[in-house]
Amino acid sequence: MWRMRYVLKKLEEEDGVGVVEIILILVVLIGLVIIFKSQLTSLVQNIFSKIVSESAGI
Repeated sequence: MWRMRYVLKKLEEEDGVGVVEIILILVVLIGLVIIFKSQLTSLVQNIFSKIVSESAGI
């Protein structure tokens, strides 16, 4: 999340970057999340299941 804040801060600092550009970047990011939703869900589930199984050995 800190990366997103860093990017938004950098965008705000530069001259000429307006609300439209920020909205377009957000639309592209949201579109990518929607397109790869199943892959992202599967990845997160695999990561959490591995964390749970590995933590049982501690």
